Amino acid sequence: MINRIAVAQPVLNGNERKYVLDCLDTNWISSVGKYINAFEESFAHFCGVKHAIATNNGTTALHLALVAMDLKPGDEVIIPTVTYIATANAVRYCGATPVLADVQASTMNIDPAAIKAKITPKTKGIIPVHLYGHPADMPSINAIASERGLWVVEDAAEAHGAEIAGRKVGSMSTCATFSFFGNKIVTTGEGGMVTTDDDALAQKLRLFKGQGMDLNRRYWFPVVGYNYRMTNIQAAIGLAQMETIETSLAERDRLAGWYREALCNLEDDMVLPKNVESVKQVHWMYNIFLRKGDAARRDGVMRQLSDDGIETRPVFYPMHVLPPYKENGSFPVADLWAQRGINLPTHLGLTREDVERVANSLGHALKQI
Repeated sequence: MINRIAVAQPVLNGNERKYVLDCLDTNWISSVGKYINAFEESFAHFCGVKHAIATNNGTTALHLALVAMDLKPGDEVIIPTVTYIATANAVRYCGATPVLADVQASTMNIDPAAIKAKITPKTKGIIPVHLYGHPADMPSINAIASERGLWVVEDAAEAHGAEIAGRKVGSMSTCATFSFFGNKIVTTGEGGMVTTDDDALAQKLRLFKGQGMDLNRRYWFPVVGYNYRMTNIQAAIGLAQMETIETSLAERDRLAGWYREALCNLEDDMVLPKNVESVKQVHWMYNIFLRKGDAARRDGVMRQLSDDGIETRPVFYPMHVLPPYKENGSFPVADLWAQRGINLPTHLGLTREDVERVANSLGHALKQI
């Protein structure tokens, strides 16, 4: 029987078990406990910000951030058309309109030039997404936002530890959001975080995430809030993950190096991730893009890999082709490249032999299809 290679899986080889058992032994299993504060402090320090506010998942982190930014019906927010659907959904939860912008072929991140073309009097903010672990062009995006009086919320769900000029994502905007789903670089099973340097905004985030209960007066509710709290058990896992984050990031760099070496002879058929000066990408997913063909060819290659016992994923479908957000605008880069993109297995359980097996299977599939 072929040993199947998963596209993603968590690694829990630190203090995760010890800390979770401590929660169980002390009965602190809900949304109060020492691990929540410790995880928030550790993550804030890691990102280089003053505040980190834990939530129960990455989508609620996004929604919470937009609520705290006072996003309202009739407002518009510019987002990349290539992203996970939660980015658009969170805008809709507020009754606002996500305005889709095309992406850059080099990174599949939002194109600053496309942002400028989408700004209207209704535009309140921009949500750049650090897709698959590669930072968006934050200097250009922040310059546009500053010029037009817009806020910026980084969607850093997939990019824990990515950097631009030595500055980590999560610290380059009004606020930023992260996901800790089971396949993320840092996981709590399900979980999220909002980071910010704004003291007043941090207070609003904490107020709204706890059903709107006054932070200094128990069971007094001055606003309609949400139950977006993280549990102590989730935070216990997260704290243990943070203790090994630098090792995890280094091992992902090594994994990306293995892929580069194993796939270099296939570059006539595919585009591999490129390193950009002053930018540190963290390879949440190692992506390749076929140079020729369409989604049917991409899907055929993925089926061949699956037959060989290798799980892959397609690059996200652009928002503008999905039923809830369908529109007929011009998105030439997204339309071309999204249908050619494949996420290869990317996790710390992979060996060099696994990577070579993936490369061999991919090379065979490209010849066959």
